[in-house]
Amino acid sequence: MKTDIQIAQEAVMEPITKVAESLQIKADELELYGKYKAKISDEYLAEIASGADGKLILVTAINPTPAGEGKTTTSVGLGQAFGRLGKKAVIALREPSLGPCFGIKGGAAGGGYAQVVPMEDLNLHFTGDFHAITSANNLLAALLDNHIQQGNALKIDPRQVVWKRCLDMNDRVLRNVVVGLGAKTDGTVREDHFVITVASEIMAILCLASDMEDLKERLGRIVVAYNYEGQPVTAEELQAVGAMAALLKDAMKPNLIQTLEHTPALIHGGPFANIAHGCNSVRATKAALKMADYVITEAGFGADLGAEKFFDIKCRIAGLKPDAVVLVATVRALKYNGGVSKPQLGNEDLPALKKGIVNLEKHIENLQKYKIPVVVTLNSFITDTEAETAYVKQFCEERGCEFAISQVWEKGGEGGILLAEKVLETLENKESNFELLYPDEISLAEKIETVSREIYGAEGVTYSAQAQKQLQKLEELGFGKLPVCMAKTQYSLSDDPALLGRPENFKVNVREVYVSAGAGFIVVLTGAVMTMPGLPAQPAAFGIDVNEEGRITGLF
Repeated sequence: MKTDIQIAQEAVMEPITKVAESLQIKADELELYGKYKAKISDEYLAEIASGADGKLILVTAINPTPAGEGKTTTSVGLGQAFGRLGKKAVIALREPSLGPCFGIKGGAAGGGYAQVVPMEDLNLHFTGDFHAITSANNLLAALLDNHIQQGNALKIDPRQVVWKRCLDMNDRVLRNVVVGLGAKTDGTVREDHFVITVASEIMAILCLASDMEDLKERLGRIVVAYNYEGQPVTAEELQAVGAMAALLKDAMKPNLIQTLEHTPALIHGGPFANIAHGCNSVRATKAALKMADYVITEAGFGADLGAEKFFDIKCRIAGLKPDAVVLVATVRALKYNGGVSKPQLGNEDLPALKKGIVNLEKHIENLQKYKIPVVVTLNSFITDTEAETAYVKQFCEERGCEFAISQVWEKGGEGGILLAEKVLETLENKESNFELLYPDEISLAEKIETVSREIYGAEGVTYSAQAQKQLQKLEELGFGKLPVCMAKTQYSLSDDPALLGRPENFKVNVREVYVSAGAGFIVVLTGAVMTMPGLPAQPAAFGIDVNEEGRITGLF
């Protein structure tokens, strides 16, 4: 059995200029990064902005398990299947973070014969977007500490600095640090913190900004600290906006690559879905809608995180209206939710499947609350039995969902034709009446309660004393109309990763709340979720290498 990286390295890629031609993009409207990667010029994006939109299809999934779900693989394979059916389709995905690549999750290029390529480039440095975001984030941090050192005209309270430095790597020892040690000229001693780059507000801002003017306005609104009177201090007051925007100038442009079957793919931006809003950039999604008749995009982790934030944050801010949702599940993952250990998942076990399918049931109910047609797809494994597949199919159809098997990992686009046909049929026969889960006008606490009850199935919410004070202060400062971005474990519908299936009789525990004023949402930290992950005992980095010819091995 070939590994994902072997399949990717054996692929015969087309020059990216030829891939662009299929979208009527001229060579001089691209900024090339070698033969197989390019950024799309601002001039081209402006030229197509007034065109008609294609259909927007969101791919999401049940809660992730060690058994694997294959959401990105399904997204890529579905795009390839549309191509095989003669449909003009574009895939719009996030860029991978280095942290998971060297940690436990691996990359985010898809898998098997449903991948975007060049796989190694995408999973490593790609076109430098994450470096630009990290640099802009840390420039703001440096300007903040320099302002305090140079007389502190804004009267920033060093005990109320909320802006954190960032690094695109899982590095737990940087979660809590002390800066300014040494001589007087080395700065003011204070506690500081790091987040992973994908959790930086700069990442969220880049992914939600519509153009350079919007980007700069959002950067200016960033709250970096509070002064001695408790009032917010912004990046604009630190005169940081112009230099940050200059660092982000090229990162604002969407990246164009291809799938193994040469379907165009726009890969841009990469906020995590458990600690950020989990969607690729608004610019890339909107550009894709102008380029193609069908756009397949995805939201990170399970639908309780990625899809909820795609709808309630991205669609709210950008005015997007999705036309259909594909919900990915596997028989193996459903049996895992039913209590089967990973080594035993290959054995038929209908009782465990019936017990664990409640996780899928809750996600179906959640998606239907947004009034969008839902297609459930089973990402097929060779160990799946006819009885198990038939049970899941009947279960979904009884709940008003369309159903299709996906074999894209094994067969590429050919293995996704049944799913593509079912999606096309759904788009033809079912109308999307998309609506948001909650209005802007209700309080932040009511928004948190709504997501917790309606999406997670909680019976209520508890707040730390700190979180209660923070909520009250944010309302007083005028941030009460912003949507909430719930930072929660991806492994459970609850905020406890050990509670699988469909947990009941639990409360969501909110420990901290802060504003991302530039991005335009309130971040709500629940449970023990970390904004700077750590590495596992056996990091994926142990298996990654490169030979004398420059050929990389071990990425997955």
